Amino acid sequence: MWKWKNIYRGMLMGASDVVPGVSGGTIAVVLGIYDQLITSINGFFSKEWKRHLKFLLPLGLGIVTSILLLANLIDWLFEHYPGPTQFFFLGLIIGVLPFLTHKADMKNKFEGRHYILLIIGALLVGSMVIFQTSEGQPMTDLTFASYVGLFFSGWLASSAMVLPGISGSFLLLIIGMYTTIIEGVADLKLDIILTVGLGVLIGIVIMSKIIKFFLENYTSATFGLIIGLVLGSVVVIFPGVPENGVMWLVSIITFLGGLTGAWVLGRFEYK
Repeated sequence: MWKWKNIYRGMLMGASDVVPGVSGGTIAVVLGIYDQLITSINGFFSKEWKRHLKFLLPLGLGIVTSILLLANLIDWLFEHYPGPTQFFFLGLIIGVLPFLTHKADMKNKFEGRHYILLIIGALLVGSMVIFQTSEGQPMTDLTFASYVGLFFSGWLASSAMVLPGISGSFLLLIIGMYTTIIEGVADLKLDIILTVGLGVLIGIVIMSKIIKFFLENYTSATFGLIIGLVLGSVVVIFPGVPENGVMWLVSIITFLGGLTGAWVLGRFEYK
């Protein structure tokens, strides 16, 4: 049976992948499809590829549609209302944690080494804020070296997208490719879209195989690391203290909106 419900799930994942600091993998956790996503990506290259295609194709359609439709909107929100927008996603990320801890069964299955991995994951992602920098102007005169850089940028970003807590867009921001790629998507520059898209596909396939291995063989340890990655992303996306009373109010509302969104999606998907 085709999973057409995955179109809206993919749209949520695609919207998050455009935002620096938010991981599409995190949204997949909220929606309760993370394990199935990893399994289907790996299963697509098996004899049962048709079954997994029915899960992946609607999801992919949703992701691509969302990125194309929302790239301009999210870019505009971050330009004009960066604080409230980030507080919304901050609430969404924090709202993920109860579902993660429940799925990992931390109370019964976690031991000391799992909490150590959790701390390592949090420190790993949280330390990325040190490297955060302002983006320059997008590249205009693209050379062969530029396309190679765009390809490997897509590879790197997609590898991070599969992991909850690590934002592919944020990594693009760090390496100075975010503005070039987001403008390329917004303006439908096919050379940029196709080059980055190829890197994204290869990165997702390779990283999903690695994650599948660890989820199957080191389940609690993997969840410990994933929960730490999500916790660390809170530090990365936190925009700072609002500058005035109005911004305080708006930021609190958007933060609560993110929390509520995570709770509603979680309740809806886990029923």
